[in-house]
Amino acid sequence: MENKWWVLVMAVAVVMATVGIADGDSKPPPLVKIVKGKKVCDQGWECKGLSQYCCNQTISDFFQTYQFEDLFSKRNSPVAHAAGFWDYKSFITAAAVYQPHGFGTTGGKLTGMKEVAAFLGHVGSKTSCGYGVATGGPLAWGLCYNKEMSPSHSYCDDYYKLTYPCSPGAEYYGRGALPIYWNYNYGATGEALNVDLLNHPEYIEQNATLAFQAAIWRWMTPVKKSQPSAHDVFVGNWKPTKNDTAAKRLPGFGTTMNVLYGDNVCGQGDVDSMNNAVSHYLYYLDTMGVGREEAGPHEVLSCAEQKAFNPSSSGTDAAS
Repeated sequence: MENKWWVLVMAVAVVMATVGIADGDSKPPPLVKIVKGKKVCDQGWECKGLSQYCCNQTISDFFQTYQFEDLFSKRNSPVAHAAGFWDYKSFITAAAVYQPHGFGTTGGKLTGMKEVAAFLGHVGSKTSCGYGVATGGPLAWGLCYNKEMSPSHSYCDDYYKLTYPCSPGAEYYGRGALPIYWNYNYGATGEALNVDLLNHPEYIEQNATLAFQAAIWRWMTPVKKSQPSAHDVFVGNWKPTKNDTAAKRLPGFGTTMNVLYGDNVCGQGDVDSMNNAVSHYLYYLDTMGVGREEAGPHEVLSCAEQKAFNPSSSGTDAAS
């Protein structure tokens, strides 16, 4: 099963190198069909598989190498801890797996750009080594890390020994674009990606495409089937119930933090971890040319007063 994922990624990478469209160069028109009365499309390597989402612009149509470089301008600085690891090609190759499912392809160009900015805003805030007086400002240092530098322990939880047993010698400390912690999170992510992350968690810090794909999978996947994904709450697929409204959970960026981090970040007031994610999102909107005015009002951006979908005891600490 693991080989299937590598075959897909390598095929995408080869096509990218061959046709040279990762920087927004000309590309052939999409294949369009009508299936059960609905228009579906296939745009080749980047949005493949006859999906309604593939009829929209793909991410490389509006987000190109120079914009990635602008967002993460300090990631290859000599003082960065993952210099040379992260790049645009790895991101767009990973994103290609999820664009047929709506990642960056839901709605029009504006919605797509906002979702990319939102997702990368989380990534930037979780992987930054920026600080107040850092060169270029604290928000220019996203993707500085690809792993936890001084893990305090191995993050092995024996409660999951029957489903996700810890592999001898493996350490499940934070790795990736949205850092993965704990054996059960490596196990679940590995199952979804058909990669043996339970026995080889180090794969995440060795392959940037895999690290991005794991993060996008998390963005696109609900913690529980009865709950929305971060993607759903951001693009408008999710309609709050009365209980959600009472818990102050609204569609938008704020609730993506609730989905991803739960009460480690949300419901705590204006804590630094929440404000840092919001600041990265707004900075990325500006840098991408969208403008922070498109982000919406404070109650949409914040989760300061939201009740968590899942209390911390429910295991939402995959990226605490």
